[in-house]
Amino acid sequence: MTSSNTKNEGIKKKFVLFIFICIFVVSFFISIGNGAVNISPKEIINSIFFDKSTVNYQIIWNVRLPRTIVAAFVGTCLALSGAILQGVMRNPLAGPNIIGVSSGAGLMTLIILILLPDFYYLAPIGAFTGALLATLFIYFLAWKEGVVPTRLILAGVAVSSLLGAGTNAIMTFFPNKVAGVIGFMVGGLSATNWKHVTTIFPYATIGIILLLFIPNKLNILMLGDEVATGLGVNVEKTRFMFIIISSLLAGSAVSVVGLLGFVGLIVPHMTRLFIGSDYRYLLPASIFTGSSIVMLCDTVARLLFAPTEIPVGIIMSVLGAPFFLYLLRRKGEY
Repeated sequence: MTSSNTKNEGIKKKFVLFIFICIFVVSFFISIGNGAVNISPKEIINSIFFDKSTVNYQIIWNVRLPRTIVAAFVGTCLALSGAILQGVMRNPLAGPNIIGVSSGAGLMTLIILILLPDFYYLAPIGAFTGALLATLFIYFLAWKEGVVPTRLILAGVAVSSLLGAGTNAIMTFFPNKVAGVIGFMVGGLSATNWKHVTTIFPYATIGIILLLFIPNKLNILMLGDEVATGLGVNVEKTRFMFIIISSLLAGSAVSVVGLLGFVGLIVPHMTRLFIGSDYRYLLPASIFTGSSIVMLCDTVARLLFAPTEIPVGIIMSVLGAPFFLYLLRRKGEY
């Protein structure tokens, strides 16, 4: 590829990224403006920055803005986590909910919420710990003179089933507390407030910053272990580093919204269709597409059966399951 073609390709990808940013902005206003009371973009801006004495300001500031911010962070974290896992494992079916990362985070968070409710503020740390322990266990099971991505996927599916059994066991032994965690089990944003924003913000920010500084290493891993080693990359160390970052991102999302599935699977694929597989562009693009999809799906969840609200996880499952089956039938992936 000539330098001219490379430059044109870069300009094209930057333009696509700009489009994703515009979609993100539109999705943000749609999420804040729609609900039991519809608020126009002009009224949203006026209420936030100028006239803070209106009812609209109370609705936006106390209810919709924190919910929208959390939805954006959750979409970002799960999308980036999925993009990392798909790159590290070179498998299009990898995702935090598919290989057990989310299950580990969910089980640990559930233990805190049901058995140690007074320590609910430890949920993000517990979720990250659960995600990391699950990932390490998967890594250990898949290790045999190195880690083969396919073996890692199979080990992840098995561990995910095991962790799911643990979650079901806790719910069986404590049936009187199950009603309080139903939203967590299916992934919901209905009770989100500013406390959840402050909960997810530091962990998500750390993961995002760490990740955006090292996209080239993911590009190299995509070339295969032998090529990466030949280019001077310590494959196992680098792969393990990315898995830890993926665990941090997935754990922070699970700790506030619960077991929201399929975001980490479908968003990187949708983004890749438009911007390609270069992680220098794919990762920042996934931030905006992941945020937009979760914000829009949450808006649909609020409006579809209004005034009754359904968890956003149901909407994501309706979208994600067919997409997952589509991926299974595709030929020639990676």
